[in-house]
Amino acid sequence: MVIATLDDYIAAVKTNVLYWKYTNIGANAYAPTSVFTVTGSPGTGTLSPGNTGAGIVPTDATDGYPMIPALSGSGYISKIHYSNIITCNMFLYDKLWVAGAYAFNSEVNLSAQPSYSGRLPGANYYGLELWFEAITQFTGTPTIQVQYLDQDGNTGDTGNVSLGSVPPANRMYRIPLATGDFGIQQITHVHATIATVGTFNIAVLRPLWWGRIGVAYEWKTDDMLKTGLPQIYADSALYLAVAPDATATQLPNLIIEVADK
Repeated sequence: MVIATLDDYIAAVKTNVLYWKYTNIGANAYAPTSVFTVTGSPGTGTLSPGNTGAGIVPTDATDGYPMIPALSGSGYISKIHYSNIITCNMFLYDKLWVAGAYAFNSEVNLSAQPSYSGRLPGANYYGLELWFEAITQFTGTPTIQVQYLDQDGNTGDTGNVSLGSVPPANRMYRIPLATGDFGIQQITHVHATIATVGTFNIAVLRPLWWGRIGVAYEWKTDDMLKTGLPQIYADSALYLAVAPDATATQLPNLIIEVADK
């Protein structure tokens, strides 16, 4: 059910999803970095999904993603309490689809890709983002090309995109779509060149929230007016990236309130 009024929110059943990381991981300053493999709650995940030919649609039952409470169809992120011991930006996504591990010189045509339309409000593909995730340290700066079906089902091609730097493990890069494309229905082809060592994933992410820690150790709260009540599902794969101002992700902590009307 839709939360359309303050009374709807007050009457909604609210539960908390915890996303706490207890150990540190190295990062490039100001660069998005996955904390998926870091010890905490949820537990560590394996960054490589182990499927290059079709990819997978991860869920909250997949290792590394927090469990979502039972919902009556879907729920809304109505509040987030968050902190870190360093200044940083934090980004929360629903990881809809991921494929890998691809080698530094891969060229793969995908087939039989699973659909993630059931995790999109109104099955609307607009606003979905294409990301590169480094699994292992690279040698050399890779160039990536991804072909896909856009938000309307038309063929799209990123062209050759140089990442501009040598990716360490866990480093993330957003890959721009072709001009005029605003979403992704399916990935059809992955091609990598230039680098000589390294493995990576290609992922489709749905952005849910962004928060800034401007003072080390501070706790902040974004209420529903700041979160914008993004809709999530009982099987959403909540995925966190940290862009630290320094060279380590340190200890990101989130308490995510989910309202179910």
